[in-house]
This record gives sequence, C-alpha cells and structure tokens, in this order.
Amino acid sequence: MSRVIVLPMALFASGFAIFLSAAPALAQPAGDFYKGKQITLLVGSGAGGGYDAYARVFARHAGKHIPGNPAFVVKNLPAAGGMAAANTLYSGSGSDGLVIAAHTNGIAMDPLFGNPAAKFDGRKFAWLGSIGKLQNVCAVWHLNPVKTIQQAREKEVTVAGAGATSNTVIVPKIINALLGTKFRVIAGYEPGQGDAIAMEAGEVDGVCGLAWSTIKASRYTWIKDKKITVLVQMAMEKLPDLPDVPSALELVGDEDSRKVLELILIRQEMGRPFAAPPGTPADRVAVLRQAFDATMKDPDFVAEAARAQMEIEPLTGARIDALLATAYDAPGEVVRRAASLIEGGSQGK
Repeated sequence: MSRVIVLPMALFASGFAIFLSAAPALAQPAGDFYKGKQITLLVGSGAGGGYDAYARVFARHAGKHIPGNPAFVVKNLPAAGGMAAANTLYSGSGSDGLVIAAHTNGIAMDPLFGNPAAKFDGRKFAWLGSIGKLQNVCAVWHLNPVKTIQQAREKEVTVAGAGATSNTVIVPKIINALLGTKFRVIAGYEPGQGDAIAMEAGEVDGVCGLAWSTIKASRYTWIKDKKITVLVQMAMEKLPDLPDVPSALELVGDEDSRKVLELILIRQEMGRPFAAPPGTPADRVAVLRQAFDATMKDPDFVAEAARAQMEIEPLTGARIDALLATAYDAPGEVVRRAASLIEGGSQGK
C-alpha cells in the first residue's frame, strides 16, 4: 500500500524558499530587474551624425521611464553601415535586456536583399519603436551649377558616400537606375560627418542619401542660409518643408519600378529604429517598449529634440513588425530588383 509523507509546514516553506533562490535570474520580475543596472545603447553610426544625435537625446531621458531608473551608456559601432551593431546585438550581446541598439534605418531588410554580411534575421529582433521616419534627400552645395533633378540627368554630379551599405552609397545608385541621373559616388568618407564636411569643402558636388532630419539636427545653417539645393526627395510622402522638390515616386516612369521603389522606401519608413536582442524575456521587452513610447511623449525629451531641430514622428515596435512583414512578403521579382539596386546584384528573397 502506498504511503503519503507529510512534511512539517516549516520544512516545506524552507525548501520552497531554497527553490526560489535557485531559480534562474530570468524569473526576476522586469519591474525589479533594472534597479541599479546599466543599459548599453549601441549606435550603428559614427559619433556626431544624425543617428548618434537622436540616440543620445533618447538615452538622456529614457531611463526615468523604466522601473528602477537604469543609467544609459552609449557606444558607437559604425562599421559596415551599421552592420556591426546589428550583428553584435543579434548574437554577441546576450538577451537579458541590458543591451539595446539604435539601428540604421534599412538594416532589418538587409537579409531580405541578400546581404551576405547580415548574420541575423531582421524579423527576430525585439523592436521597441522608432523615433521618426527617415526621408533622404539628394542635395548639392549652393555654388554648384546643377539646380534641378533634370540637370542631374544631363550632367555628372559627384556625391560623397560612406561604406557600401550606407544610404549615401545606396540612394544615388537607386536614383541613377530608376530616374536616369548621373550621380557618381566618391565612397570611403567617415560615417556621420565626413560626407557633409566633404561637400562643404568642395571635394564633391553634394550628398545623395542624407536624411533631411539629420540636416535639420546637425547642419541647420545649411537650410537657414540656403547653402544647399535639394534636387529630389526619397519618401513615401513628400516632406512639408520641401513642397516644391519632386519626390522619386513622382518621377518613376512605370508601375513595376514604382513597386520596387516602394519596397525600398519601407526601409526609410522605419526611420530610426531601436531594438533589443532576440530572446529577450517578454516582460522586459514590454517594459522597454512602454518606456520607449513614454519617452516619445516626455515633455523634456520633446523640448530638447525641438531645440536640436530633431523631427519626432514615432513608430511603435508593433508598427515596425508590420512593416517588416509586408516587406518580407513582397513578390520575389520585386525583391530581386530591389536587391540588385541595394546590394549590387544579390538575389534577395
């Protein structure tokens, strides 16, 4: 006959306490986890550029919206157009929620377009949100004789570029292929500030693929003093600041090419996205997402962003997930054409 052994209540309680103390740290409630901790914010671009400026303003305000008020430490990883930061976050930073990243806008779609350097699945990051959309422009210095996109179709225009995966290299290649322009990229400039300095110094005619919000945040005098001429804008919707500047979507000649460009522009719609690594506990992701959303509405954050001429047009983490789902579901031929423009012939999906 079987026996039932009844333990004294005190002994049971003692054993249960030992079990709890031995449970993984993962079981620690997210509300308590961040107390006394430090969050490392990787930035996929160089110091002084637009991504860096936005990330640092965010880092100064986000901690107060996370239970326990953790401190933020910013670390720039600009190599390979943000790829180093993405690969590090994906597989080299752990998944405890103490490392997040401010990514470059198109990084999540690089695997879709067949970039062999992308050692991650962009859909598996825990997306927290985006500070704003990223509408790129092609601009030339005010002394340059080229003043319109039509003239850029007729005359070669040299533009400064960073690495092969940077917007300042990719965007002029796209514009050339779809609009028939003659931008010639001079690559190898330091990400962040190098391309801007090159244009100011007259080393090149302009920059194609620089975010309008970056210009407003870090080179506002260009706008105020009319130091640049914007030839074309790359955006799903035209910028209110540039109502008379044509958009690439307006100028594309056929429907198939328009679909390709729309897929490419999804990269920009994600703008300035932040993410945690795959496998981050769901409750910590929820805390970080809530903190991100709260920071976007924080009066102190909004005021500092306004003083720095930063455009705040936030997207939620869920919206980024939806944009990526749309992109990864695009027809194979559309993806292949987009990939050939972005990755130089990669087959993509």
